[in-house]
Amino acid sequence: MAADTLKSTTGASGAPGGLRRLLLDNGALTALIVLVIALSALSGDFLTTDNLLNIGVQAAVTAILAFGVTFVIVAAGIDLSVGSVAALSATVLAWSATQHGVPVALAVVLAVATGVAAGLVNGFLIAYGKLPPFIATLAMLSVGRGLALVISGGVPIPFPDSVSHLGDTLGDWLPVPVLVMIVMGLLAAFVLGRTYIGRSMYAIGGNEEAARLSGLRVKKQKLAIYALSGVFAAVAGIVLASRLSSAQPQAADGYELDAIAAVVIGGASLAGGTGKASGTLVGALILAVLRNGLNLLNVSAFWQQVVIGVVIALAVLLDTVRRKAGATPVTSGGGGNKGKQAATYGLAAVVTVAIVGATSFLHNGSSSSDKPKMGLSLSTLNNPFFVQIRSGAQAEAKRLGVDLTVTDAQNDASQQANQLQNFTSSHLGAIIVNPVDSDAASNSVKAADKANIPVIAVDRGVNKADVNALVASDNIAGGEQAAKTIAEKLGGKGKIVILQGQAGTSAARERAQGFANGLKAYPGIKVVAQQPADFDRTKGLDVMSNLLQAHPDVQGVIAANDEMALGAIKALGSKAGTSVPVVGFDGTPDGLKAVKAGTLYASVAQQPTQLGRIAVDNALKATQGKKVEQMVKVPVKVVTKDNVAGFSG
Repeated sequence: MAADTLKSTTGASGAPGGLRRLLLDNGALTALIVLVIALSALSGDFLTTDNLLNIGVQAAVTAILAFGVTFVIVAAGIDLSVGSVAALSATVLAWSATQHGVPVALAVVLAVATGVAAGLVNGFLIAYGKLPPFIATLAMLSVGRGLALVISGGVPIPFPDSVSHLGDTLGDWLPVPVLVMIVMGLLAAFVLGRTYIGRSMYAIGGNEEAARLSGLRVKKQKLAIYALSGVFAAVAGIVLASRLSSAQPQAADGYELDAIAAVVIGGASLAGGTGKASGTLVGALILAVLRNGLNLLNVSAFWQQVVIGVVIALAVLLDTVRRKAGATPVTSGGGGNKGKQAATYGLAAVVTVAIVGATSFLHNGSSSSDKPKMGLSLSTLNNPFFVQIRSGAQAEAKRLGVDLTVTDAQNDASQQANQLQNFTSSHLGAIIVNPVDSDAASNSVKAADKANIPVIAVDRGVNKADVNALVASDNIAGGEQAAKTIAEKLGGKGKIVILQGQAGTSAARERAQGFANGLKAYPGIKVVAQQPADFDRTKGLDVMSNLLQAHPDVQGVIAANDEMALGAIKALGSKAGTSVPVVGFDGTPDGLKAVKAGTLYASVAQQPTQLGRIAVDNALKATQGKKVEQMVKVPVKVVTKDNVAGFSG
């Protein structure tokens, strides 16, 4: 497939010049071919049927979002709201169908209508309100995410079974998300190339004033363009929620950037006037192939972000080089151009198959390592608690001679689903998962179970799926201990503030439930405010600073993790540890230092290093066919200044 929409304005200047022109005019497609060849050579697990289907599934949501964004970018606009609109549409579907008895068919219509409504609001603000597209869609990004959290109460909502089939496979091998992606791609190509509104997009993007003077109703066309983007966002949200079997209010966070990147990598110009559905598809596949391959090669999630950023920068640089080389935009492709495109696609397919086939011999007959191979998917590595789990797991893996691959889901349930799929297709000996959300991980764990791969859950369980063991401490019991600790310190009376974790995560829900349970025994303790600070130290500082303006007489603070507690301590200043005791959660190194210093009164420590160590130990036992306990409890411990010296974590 041609990866962009450029065609040379000059004649061929010999074979080398023709090859150069072919590469320039099909830069993204060339990059995709090179990536496939390189990863096939580097990893024997890359070029398997299961893994290639995984890549298709992992590209599907981004591609569907990006098809809608293509309309906007071709018209010289931008849409930053598609990720939030996707989450909101899926939440509306699940909320109406499961909690209010709306027929599923009507709930689907409501979800799509939600996407249309969000798009129309964007279009109205831009076309009639004269807001810059960046500002209008940035506002909708916040509104959409907020409404998703309001409707769901910050808790994932189970998805209707009849719609969840969109995340399944046909005939036990063909993923439905891939079929939906293809259908939406064909629809996008039809709209761009065969309809009046598609031609209007190119006209507006090329020169909006000229389009207006030629009689085009630019304002009404912009309404339609952003409404179309909303429709594609709604479909993407439904597909994503189907994969996760639940509508996650925090789903698709940051996906708008991936969608825009896919469009730009695929050859569209942010200046407008150029872009094609085929190029967008190639862009989405490049992102999916990169992430998949880097996971298989055990590249750090932090470096993966660097690589993706470099690829986007190179894509824009290539666009500049093409234009300087004398290429001109082609909007939707004429009849003669289609023949050239078909020939390009065919040549690309033949070259790819031939070279990939040759590289496959590199892996044939090669002896695999005798080391047991395992994968560990952590919900995030942007938190000291989970970094400690990783450290414990890696130390135990080294001691036992285990080859351990660690991935970071960055608190994104769909990204974790992709990582678990990659582990399964790589046929690892065992998988250890620390779920972003206990419900959302179920389908991926079921797939691993079906492949006879043992799964060990760590810190959080997996709902509606069988795991060989759960290695965890009890978040609810820990929350109760935190409440008891602060209440006893205050003598059973006082005003306190609770800093909650990230809305929608199981840890935040369970700890909040534990706080509530524990405080029931102390009617003299009054909770004057509860606000989420997303497990983040900076947000803990900001939220606590704000709450102190309304409640300067607060007498105690409970935070759902040490990071937020440390932020609260900073906001409290000299009051922390003197007139206002603060209780944290997790027992992180920085938290324990604060306990020693007396600024943090106590931390409910979960011994994360032990969690990682025990998880690897049980995973190895499971791969060897040994019996493992279904529930392995690691006790929590309230660490204060009195006992912190003897606590190792």
